[in-house]
Amino acid sequence: MPEIKKQIPLLNSDGTLTEEGWARSPHWTYNRENIAASILRIKEWDYYSILSPSQGFGITITASDLGYAGLFAICYLDFKKGIFQQIDTLSVFPLGKTGFPRANNSGVVRFQDKKLHLRFETKDGKRCLEFGSNEFLSPDGSKGIQGTIELTEPKMDTMNIATSWKENRKAFYYNTKINCMPAKGSVVVGNQTLTFDSKKDFGALDWGRGVWTYKNRWYWSSLSAWINGKPFGLNLGYGFSDRSPASENVIFYDGKIHKLDEVNFIINTNDYMAPWKFVSNNNRLDLDFKPIVDRNSYMNFLIIKSVQHQVFGTFTGTVVLDDGKKIKLENVLGFAEDVLNHY
Repeated sequence: MPEIKKQIPLLNSDGTLTEEGWARSPHWTYNRENIAASILRIKEWDYYSILSPSQGFGITITASDLGYAGLFAICYLDFKKGIFQQIDTLSVFPLGKTGFPRANNSGVVRFQDKKLHLRFETKDGKRCLEFGSNEFLSPDGSKGIQGTIELTEPKMDTMNIATSWKENRKAFYYNTKINCMPAKGSVVVGNQTLTFDSKKDFGALDWGRGVWTYKNRWYWSSLSAWINGKPFGLNLGYGFSDRSPASENVIFYDGKIHKLDEVNFIINTNDYMAPWKFVSNNNRLDLDFKPIVDRNSYMNFLIIKSVQHQVFGTFTGTVVLDDGKKIKLENVLGFAEDVLNHY
């Protein structure tokens, strides 16, 4: 699995990737002008999850420009009650005009319509997330959600990957995952005000740019937590693009990445709330996952079809670092998802 260690352009002039692999920093420069696909097929997205294990709630925020449609969502999760409430909206033919930055360390993403508004600003190692909706219906029946959250990006490794599809090498997936960002700020959910504690709570980012093939099913899991007084995280995923050059399976521990090879999600797809199992091919990861809430959605809108099960719950088991050290997890909050998309 080649590790990229220097800054290189993402795409050749013919739209193929210059070099496939993974990296500890976003070493690929996203040269959008070299994409060899219709503007309708270009996908750009930022997804944030901010979870408070000690207080039992979480927020996820999605902004995506899929070429012929944009999808934006704000979701509130109550882990004590095992429920979630979401508001989302579609924009028609944004065609890249949403304004996603080419780099993931600076810039602004903003969107507003009658249903919701959001604004992400990245500057000087801080990510300020502002979002709200007057139409949001909270679980207790009261209306509205408004929030401002600041994530601090520590000096640490991040997971970066660039891969393509076997059936179309001009279709590509360029992705950065940033875990363990201390979160502070507050969210007003209906009549309730919730506050994140930067000493306990973490945010994570899924930043992606690419051109996809039409039908894909992927598996992804992420968590961020304090373990043994150190920031600890996991990013596990497969099924999306040809992963023979590289995987995105990593352990984050005290600012450093420990690379895993292949990981398998064992899921009862007839019951996503049944226990899951996670194992690696080299015996460095063995985890049980106990679901709390299934943030599921189904969308069938002309050429867009999406079946999503993003399941939040707790992980228990062991992982092994590169130096052989074992880390034990006990009821650590995170999520895992099984997503089928046609778009």
